[in-house]
Amino acid sequence: MIRKVLIANRGEIAVRIIRACKELGIKTVAIYSEADKDAMHTQLADEAICVGKPKSKDSYLNESNIISAAVITKCNAIHPGFGFLSENAEFAAICEECNIKFIGPSSKTISIMGDKSRAREIMKNADVPIIPGSDGIIENVEDAFLEAERIVYPVMIKAALGGGGKGIRIVQNKNELENAYFTAKTEAKVNFGDDTIYMEKFIENPRHIEFQILGDEYGNIVHLGERDCTVQRRNQKVLEEAPSTILSDELRHEMGKAAISAAKAVNYVNAGTIEFLVDKYGHFYFMEMNTRIQVEHPITEMITSIDIVKEQLKIANGERLEFSQDNIEIKGHAIECRINAENPSKGFIPSPGKIEFLNLPGGNGIRVDTAVFTGYTIPPTYDSMIAKLIAYGRNRDEAINKMLRALEEFVIEGIENNIEFQIDILNNEKFRLGDYDTSFISKEYNL
Repeated sequence: MIRKVLIANRGEIAVRIIRACKELGIKTVAIYSEADKDAMHTQLADEAICVGKPKSKDSYLNESNIISAAVITKCNAIHPGFGFLSENAEFAAICEECNIKFIGPSSKTISIMGDKSRAREIMKNADVPIIPGSDGIIENVEDAFLEAERIVYPVMIKAALGGGGKGIRIVQNKNELENAYFTAKTEAKVNFGDDTIYMEKFIENPRHIEFQILGDEYGNIVHLGERDCTVQRRNQKVLEEAPSTILSDELRHEMGKAAISAAKAVNYVNAGTIEFLVDKYGHFYFMEMNTRIQVEHPITEMITSIDIVKEQLKIANGERLEFSQDNIEIKGHAIECRINAENPSKGFIPSPGKIEFLNLPGGNGIRVDTAVFTGYTIPPTYDSMIAKLIAYGRNRDEAINKMLRALEEFVIEGIENNIEFQIDILNNEKFRLGDYDTSFISKEYNL
């Protein structure tokens, strides 16, 4: 029985988890770095404990300090949120060894699906469509040239243990390959401590569609429909919506079935996401699996009325899913805008600093997930996301109009932000028509 949860994260996701725990009657412990001493998540939790200095490596990535904090505060579970240690198989294994419940999949599953090359092979064997690519890792630049000729340009060189858009290079022809190969390896080594890479066919101008899945310890796995995460800048998501405008009922059923097959192939337990690319012909391909809660999970919650974080806690507590696939009903449309402390007119340069005034939007169908407040100082040390603004409507047009109204009400003074940029996207004719792909921002805004 989960009695007390340590939240190994910060910001809005830590606040989100604390709220879910409170509603289930579970005690919480917040960890914080010296830079986050007065952060909202430290104030909302039942207890708070410092785990290190401002830099992530000294605090939110400090495995020994976090485990010690859990032991000292007598927590019998840890929720990693997203980012930081959420997909760290070693950390999950340490939790298991210390008899602390890791709220997520097993360390074995994280390890398997974290290795993108290995994950491809598993999906292939499970008859889940995969992007054409190398059979395993690329050992050297000579092999890279051979594989690229076999796969046919353009190709993508990708870090095997990658994520967050890091360690990826698109190669249009053989003249670009050698430089891209070594650049990707270097970036992978810096960001993930491992320079192993593999290669895939580059699917030009696709849609990025992900399916939310939940699985319990008894083999029950369901999906909660899809999210369209196509609006991206340099492989970083900017705006998401659910459901997608391009999926027919038939294609949604087919992709949902593939998502469940993918999860079953690794005996998946807890919340996760199967990510696909859909090309202009309507063919879909497995891209990767995220073995954690996603930033954009609220839009799925809005259209299904299922609290995904609570489900994570219940599953970790050994409970069965209370619903089957037939019980899950998708209603309406939801959009999420990521509000960041950055200046779009200056290359999206981060804008840390003190929030002098803050007015959060509200009203019917509006949700704001945030951990900031008037007087809060956004540190330069972490991700620039200020808040997630979610709008829900009976249909897509209503959701867009509600989002526009909410963005106009959202006032942040003291730091730069991307609110006007989000408004521009929502007013864009191609976005309004649902006629966009992953090149949308680069083409429409030359960014």
